Amino acid sequence: MIRKIEKEDKELFLRLTRDFYASPAVLHPVPDAYHTAVFEEMMRSDVYAEGYLLIGANGVPAGYALLAKTYSHEAGGPVVWIEELYTVPEARGKGLGREFFAFLEERYGGAVRRFRLETEPENERAQALYRRLGFEELGYLQFYKE
Repeated sequence: MIRKIEKEDKELFLRLTRDFYASPAVLHPVPDAYHTAVFEEMMRSDVYAEGYLLIGANGVPAGYALLAKTYSHEAGGPVVWIEELYTVPEARGKGLGREFFAFLEERYGGAVRRFRLETEPENERAQALYRRLGFEELGYLQFYKE
């Protein structure tokens, strides 16, 4: 089951997102204040950030997803970035990722032009899932400046 993150989920979300940023799935951790800031943004509105809990078969939260929204000239319209998709280790391989992407298609299918995500080159398991679901590599070299 997938459900929107609510105010009562703050401590759970903070624990999950800290676990994600301590994992090998990311290049580097982020300042702790960022975790709280994104939670507050999700609670303020869903214009920029939208969050969901992934609930396992036993009814226990087993992960989360964080979406960011943008507009892309190249894609010809709105884009939903899957910024973060995290499942706790014991829940991996049980279909939650596939369930989340089915939820995304149902929620946004005709309303956006593109779903976009990124992964570390070493995360072959995630890449295999994304390819099975029809995602393709863009082949871009990304740059950023803070």
